[in-house]
Amino acid sequence: MDAPRFASSLSTARGSGRAEREAAADLLTDLDGQRPDLLAVFATHHHGAALHGLARRLAAETGAGAVLGCTAESVIGGGREVEGEPALALWAGVLPGTRVRSFHVTAIPGPDGEALFSGFPEISEPERASLLVLGDPFSFPVHAFLERLNAEFPGVPAVGGMASGGSEPGEQLLLTGEGAVNEGLVGVVLEGGIEVRPVVSQGCRPVAKPWVITACEENVVEKLGGQPALDVLQETMASLTPEDRELFRNGPFVGLAVDANKATFQRGDFLVRGLAGLDQKRKLFAVSDRVRRGQTIQFLVRDADSAGEDLRHLLRIQGGGAVPEDPRSAGALLFSCNGRGSRMFSVPDHDVGCVHAGLARDLPLAGFFAAGEIGPVGNRNFLHGFTASVAVFRPRAG
Repeated sequence: MDAPRFASSLSTARGSGRAEREAAADLLTDLDGQRPDLLAVFATHHHGAALHGLARRLAAETGAGAVLGCTAESVIGGGREVEGEPALALWAGVLPGTRVRSFHVTAIPGPDGEALFSGFPEISEPERASLLVLGDPFSFPVHAFLERLNAEFPGVPAVGGMASGGSEPGEQLLLTGEGAVNEGLVGVVLEGGIEVRPVVSQGCRPVAKPWVITACEENVVEKLGGQPALDVLQETMASLTPEDRELFRNGPFVGLAVDANKATFQRGDFLVRGLAGLDQKRKLFAVSDRVRRGQTIQFLVRDADSAGEDLRHLLRIQGGGAVPEDPRSAGALLFSCNGRGSRMFSVPDHDVGCVHAGLARDLPLAGFFAAGEIGPVGNRNFLHGFTASVAVFRPRAG
């Protein structure tokens, strides 16, 4: 198999035409004239009407086989996280031995209230497949989509995010080589020699010990280890340091173990969800997802330090380690929550810096700040919040 090649570029020019020319020229230079199999495009809403034909023009100029992109509140590229300013980021991959197929999924409510999907992706080689997905947060039931994906194609990772920056339905744009749409979910299926290795950092660290749910209903936890759930929570709070106790009060989180067959757990094994409410009289609490009897639950806290440490840790153990040769032979897309960036960290370009430090300083990287991040935990795909979801592109082993 020929060597893969990746490139990325960024323009912060205010004029849309100039931004497009600058970003495309830099990208093509880094590709040394090769035609990309996949082109990713992320643009802020500052570029207005020019966005509608942007993907088509870039597809024609670069010769890209497939194009995927969206509008965003803030854009990642050029080693930077550009927040609140005009920006256009491009990313391209030459993917030898890999089939790349685009899809656009829309949904309507069925007679029983369940979503009916049109354009659901087809996967012919699931053991060598990965998905990149970008959705509209207003029009698309992403939870239902991921549940069906997990059921039909277990173990196939989906990485991406929900378009951001708009405040009403119809304001987000999803970009493909055929044009722009403002509803549903767009994506690509990649099958073959290049894998997408997901790294999903939910930004929390565990406090105290894990517990097993012994009584529950829907999203309500009634007992932990045979004890009233709220008693366990209050005892846990009392055992924490003052700093961790304050963090938990301000942002209470729990981790729900995804794999029921595991007896020991690491941070990447838990799905992070918020604490949704307490009932003092019945001594129980609710979380923002369904729970099951026998499931392990872990109390968690989140702050800037824990979020940064978690991302660096997971890049080391899940990202495949540092790129050993030419960093352009691998690439990455970063989907970071719009609650991260300068809203969470005191240093600029925090998540970008973590990815480059964990993989390679010159690794071609682009992405955006999302209104919800998509990625797998325990081999099942979920929608997350306050998460950095990274898609690392590398030649598939074997």
